[in-house]
Amino acid sequence: MPKIDYLKQLKHLYAPSAKQVEIVEVPALNYLMVDGAGDPNTSLAFKEAVEALFTLSYTLKFMVKKGPSAIDYRVLPLQALWWADDMSAFITGDKGAWKWTAMIMQPELVTPTSVEEAAQEVQRKKKIAALSRVRFEALEEGRVAQIMHVGPFSEEGPTIEKVHAFIESCGSRRVGKHHEIYLGDMRRAAPEKWKTIVRQPMA
Repeated sequence: MPKIDYLKQLKHLYAPSAKQVEIVEVPALNYLMVDGAGDPNTSLAFKEAVEALFTLSYTLKFMVKKGPSAIDYRVLPLQALWWADDMSAFITGDKGAWKWTAMIMQPELVTPTSVEEAAQEVQRKKKIAALSRVRFEALEEGRVAQIMHVGPFSEEGPTIEKVHAFIESCGSRRVGKHHEIYLGDMRRAAPEKWKTIVRQPMA
């Protein structure tokens, strides 16, 4: 049975340099998404969203594996879009005012029909609080600036500033939402080894 590693297949999107900001073109990709608000460290809604996304993603993986295509693949990492009505909330650290969309990219083998079937299967087997809040949607970010941040989230500030300064130096401006992609298993790795892709759409 063939196994696809989309992180390797889409290396230009998921393996940026940790030393310098890069520009890449992100095409339309399909995601499972859950919207919410509040401090991700203490918000029950964020925890429930992550549980629903991974449960549904793994259910879809096994459906594809057992289906006509008989292809196995690695479930992609958690990602999140971040914003606030007053963007100063990110400077002041007012995490309660943050808004977010938690999401996991899905391969082209996953369709709206298979998502619906997987959701029904999960509903039968488990009680997942945020399951009804999951949607399947395409997101096309287009031209973005991105870099790899290595270390805890609390030390992301200089990395984000570096991305913003790079965009300005290109004579461009920021558009869309701040995007982060969380690589590896943060439950097992030490915070100083956490890897987060910091991505910002630009125009």
